[in-house]
Amino acid sequence: MRNGFVAVALLTLAAAVGCRAEGGGEGDVIIDYGPAATPYSGPLHLATEEQSDEDAPQALLLASGAAGRALECDGEISWGGGPDGWSEGDGGDTPEDGLRLYFDLFERPAPHAGFRVERAESDRVLYSYDVDGRTKVAVVVAKDQKDRPGWGPETNASCDPAELPASVTDSGDQEIWTDRNGKRIPTTTLSGYAGAEHCDWETVHFLGTGRGKDHRQYVRDPDGALPSELLTAPYDGDVSMPADARDTGYRYRDRQLWLTDDRRTAYVRTPDGVEAWPLAKETVACL
Repeated sequence: MRNGFVAVALLTLAAAVGCRAEGGGEGDVIIDYGPAATPYSGPLHLATEEQSDEDAPQALLLASGAAGRALECDGEISWGGGPDGWSEGDGGDTPEDGLRLYFDLFERPAPHAGFRVERAESDRVLYSYDVDGRTKVAVVVAKDQKDRPGWGPETNASCDPAELPASVTDSGDQEIWTDRNGKRIPTTTLSGYAGAEHCDWETVHFLGTGRGKDHRQYVRDPDGALPSELLTAPYDGDVSMPADARDTGYRYRDRQLWLTDDRRTAYVRTPDGVEAWPLAKETVACL
């Protein structure tokens, strides 16, 4: 994901951001001051561009400025954003306060500990969360932005949640499926999540495949919590597997996903039998 920018000399990190011991009390942001395996060498301030197709990888990259360029994803960028979400009075006294503010503002399936200071300048610091020496989450915090005194998040970006450790993603709402060999599948390929409690959808479960125009959403709704007109057919918790259904190889715990060529129904095999999850007419979301 990183571009070939001209290298910029690194500043002394401890002098720029201060120090905090690892393994602090509950709520501490654990910072690693060791050097990154492949430090980002581009500018920490890049103009951001909001795009109409916000889910497209290129749009996310343009919207996330330096944070997006600092990623080292195996696949495509999954999330990215620019300087929004906070205002005067929210900024902190230190760069780490700015990182904490990012955690408070954005409920992303990302870690809240284990970040390192990858780059530090007088008015900006790049924090990264690395997996096997590669940056999977990046947050640039800046000091005294326009109408925002103090330290706060400027840009942020992350790779697909499937590239994060299970210890991070297992505590979130999004399920990470695997292939038949146990390899984690990108959420842009397949993702599942339970319905939102504040919409009284606790018994509903969603399964999404693809991205953009190829996105399809299947719904498990055993109690009929959703209006029937949102679905192409009723949910059925006990069906026979169609003869033309094929095993995708995708697994989540004891669930197996089978599909037919028309992909109008997701057949989910469990130890108790086969369930038919109908296709939603349009993407269903709880606001």
